[in-house]
Amino acid sequence: MCDTIAVVRPDRVLFAKNSDRDPNEAQILEWVPAAVHPDGSRVRCTWIEIPQARRTHAVLLSRPFWMWGAEMGANEHGVVIGNEAVFTDQPYAPTGLTGMDLLRLALERADTAAAAVDVIVALLEAHGQGGGCGHEDRDFTYHNSFLIADAREAHVLETAGTLWAAEPVAGGARSISNGLTIPGFAEHSDRLKTAVSACRVRRPRTEALAAGAGDPTALAAILRDHGPEAATPRYSPINGAMTAPCMHAGGLATGSQTTASWISEIRPGGARHWVTATAAPCTGVFKPVRLEHPLDLGAAEDRFDPAALWWRHEALHRRAMHDPEAAFGEFAAERDALEAATWDADPGEAFAAADAATARWASAVGTPRDRRPWYVRRYWSVRNRRAGFPG
Repeated sequence: MCDTIAVVRPDRVLFAKNSDRDPNEAQILEWVPAAVHPDGSRVRCTWIEIPQARRTHAVLLSRPFWMWGAEMGANEHGVVIGNEAVFTDQPYAPTGLTGMDLLRLALERADTAAAAVDVIVALLEAHGQGGGCGHEDRDFTYHNSFLIADAREAHVLETAGTLWAAEPVAGGARSISNGLTIPGFAEHSDRLKTAVSACRVRRPRTEALAAGAGDPTALAAILRDHGPEAATPRYSPINGAMTAPCMHAGGLATGSQTTASWISEIRPGGARHWVTATAAPCTGVFKPVRLEHPLDLGAAEDRFDPAALWWRHEALHRRAMHDPEAAFGEFAAERDALEAATWDADPGEAFAAADAATARWASAVGTPRDRRPWYVRRYWSVRNRRAGFPG
């Protein structure tokens, strides 16, 4: 379950997304250079193989470690895309392109937001969408919506099987989540699954908050939001803390955790991007990234590995969530100051500073008494055991 935001201003477009997945599903950053491919080449996506384009653009992707496609990403032309799971009344195909495959293919093949819409629609009609999209449950599948932006405009593209609808963002703020929104097309919603996703709670809030967002730092605050008048997560036995954009897993029926976060500012003269490259933006630090500046952040998978940045951050995140009200007091002010100081820094230096600070904060937080509801404690005990997480 996820949320994606675009704010269209006369001189730029702002973009932000939280990617919400299974808690041990580490998400990695991948830099892919531009390439020219031989005639007749094919590309292997997550589940199927399709014809490759003659030329592909350089891209920076944030993707679940086991999937070919990406939850969010940008290309060298300043096109940025975020993907959302949506639940519809149309049949779910056993295989096909995943929504994340479609996102990556569009970034590799399109040089504007409008062209990216055309690429996704053409691929959807040619190959369909389908296949397992879950980490814990590989049979879990869904259809997809997209928020696609460049320096001048943004578009919403929603799908239901091979059906689709698109509309431009007229200006101001637009948010998408795990439900269909385009008038007329939204009639294809699966009402029960859409309700369980809590998107009807999150989307109005993110859109209202984004209406007042004037710069990328305001978007960081939205991605860290735990809901109205809530500084820390508020849990439900059904779906955990799924009613706020900074999502924390722990429900009895379903659970989803923010596993990566992304912010972009796209201007005609160029684009800037910031990522956490970690779970839980409330405990993470947004750091600058550049398409031309690859970083080695470690090869994260679904087992605890201190050599991977994503898992090193979990030492802070998973312990802080035991008692977030107390834990945030140990590091939140320093996190904000560090983020402000490194917002425009060299990416390597910013990542190194955040990594060192995260280790220090994890030590300061320690392992406090777990004050979460019993069902949340049980949920995380299972995930920690599966991941071999020490603590």
